[in-house]
Amino acid sequence: MSRTVIHLHRDAPAKPALGVACNGCGVCCALETCPAARLIFRQCGGPCPALIWSAADGRYRCGLLTAPSEYLRWLPGCAQPLASRLFQRWIAAGVGCDCSAELSEQ
Repeated sequence: MSRTVIHLHRDAPAKPALGVACNGCGVCCALETCPAARLIFRQCGGPCPALIWSAADGRYRCGLLTAPSEYLRWLPGCAQPLASRLFQRWIAAGVGCDCSAELSEQ
């Protein structure tokens, strides 16, 4: 059994159970990049460069969803809403937790 150490914000919510709605814990994106991020950032392992801590919300957010032009500099402002919706669909945001990682605190 391999172990990977990830570092998350101390106020991040606990990882939800498989299938439960995403709560912004950041575990999945800290471990590996989604298919969209793999293409954009050319990396398979985490943490994802688009994983952003939102102090106001007390949770992690996906920068590809919230501010796609920050990562796709060529993207015109009028195309941001469309890009956000496409990324949301591509990574199945809002469908439910699909991260099977088992966590232990240290």
